[in-house]
Amino acid sequence: MGGGMHRCRVLVIGTGFSGLGTAIQLRKRGRDDFILLEKAHEVGGTWRENTYPGCACDVPSHLYSFSFEPNSDWTQMWSGQAEIFDYLRGLADKYDLRRNIRFGSTMTSGYWDADEQRWHVRTESGDEYVAQFLVSGIGALHIPNVPDLPGADTFGGAAFHSAQWNHDYDLRGKRVAVIGTGASAVQFVPEIVDDVAELQMYQRTPPWVIPRVNFDIPPEARRLFGRVPLARRMVRAVVYWLHESLALGFNGHSGLMRPIENLARKNLNKTVADPELRRKLTPSYRIGCKRILGSGDYYPALVSPKSEVITEGIAEVRPHSIVAGDGRERAVDAIIYATGFHVTDGFDNVRLTGVDGRCLADEWEEHGIRTHLGITVAGYPNVFFLLGPNTALGHNSVVFMIESQIRYVLRLMDLVDRRGADSAVVRQAVQTGFNADIQRKLAKGVWSSGGCVSWYLDSHGVNRTIWPGSTVRYWRRTRSVDPAEFEFTPG
Repeated sequence: MGGGMHRCRVLVIGTGFSGLGTAIQLRKRGRDDFILLEKAHEVGGTWRENTYPGCACDVPSHLYSFSFEPNSDWTQMWSGQAEIFDYLRGLADKYDLRRNIRFGSTMTSGYWDADEQRWHVRTESGDEYVAQFLVSGIGALHIPNVPDLPGADTFGGAAFHSAQWNHDYDLRGKRVAVIGTGASAVQFVPEIVDDVAELQMYQRTPPWVIPRVNFDIPPEARRLFGRVPLARRMVRAVVYWLHESLALGFNGHSGLMRPIENLARKNLNKTVADPELRRKLTPSYRIGCKRILGSGDYYPALVSPKSEVITEGIAEVRPHSIVAGDGRERAVDAIIYATGFHVTDGFDNVRLTGVDGRCLADEWEEHGIRTHLGITVAGYPNVFFLLGPNTALGHNSVVFMIESQIRYVLRLMDLVDRRGADSAVVRQAVQTGFNADIQRKLAKGVWSSGGCVSWYLDSHGVNRTIWPGSTVRYWRRTRSVDPAEFEFTPG
């Protein structure tokens, strides 16, 4: 039964990397008056939701983890979903966070009470949470994007999104249609191709795929990392700077990406002998415009005699078949959507009402998603977004970005306390200047000039997803809070 009222100092939405990282740092600083709302019944966010075969991180594990909570025991260079999920659950247990988590609680709306100087947040169950600070750790990759295909509702076979994998359905001997060729497809297609009778890949845009073979981290190396933390930190530093070196190529110097593009092209040419299939799989845009993918077995899976790559689009889905754009009908037993997530429009569900009754979702829909540093929003005091707009990356680890944001948020909370204030809200002019600056930089980036349309862009073709430039620059921008950028309401 819902309907209760709960008060706390800090309310955190979500228990993925962002939510758990915030909670850990709050606890470390002695700020124990916090509650986390989690829609599911376990922590983990993206790494709880995605359980498809082959699911793994495409950033090396020693970098895709918190610097303040390193793990010496990663078993592979690029860890699988189960290992990352275990890491996050382990953090929740180590810091005794579960007593602060309200599982099965989905936030539906929130409003700022200017008189009380508090956020009031409601959940689906009818509970109300009242908090001074509201931290959104919902991330971007949590609302599956299933295309509205003509006739899809008439399909009589199994149909599911890669993020909602149906493990009860046996793919063995089945004719399987995979729609989409993004990061998840590149991982699960090689895992299922040997089991299925037939694999139909419906491809709109081919990805650039660089060759990559995952490898185990030897037990002796893991023991060394545990005994000599400096060795582990050195590995993390090397991995970080190798990734960071790509930032120049992504941001206005795309010629620097040519060696990587040549590597990807060589990988394709070496693996795919059939000229027609090779033509279908060759991207027409500059590498980096869409997410660069790494795999050593994706192309071999498509070369399999069981596989067919279809580039004519989908005209119609029928009860037991799919009709392509050229009119050809193919029998299908199961459809797997590898079509990504609602990213730029994923914030449409954020029903927050700020100062003077302003609705955040409506403002963002009308004027585009705008924040300051991807964290704070003019007109919405004491609300903070982690991994918010324009802070995702194409070249490095988002966990690094999340850490920078958590540090910034906690310092802003400290600043509010030191000033004896109740709230802080970023000035409109500061937010406007920040967005003009990043859009100017994004216009020079490969996402804008590389000749592709990606999930980084919103419905108006504006990049509201990627951070332009190096993560070092973001780290510098968020190291400290400039009080002049905010208006404080006295306590």
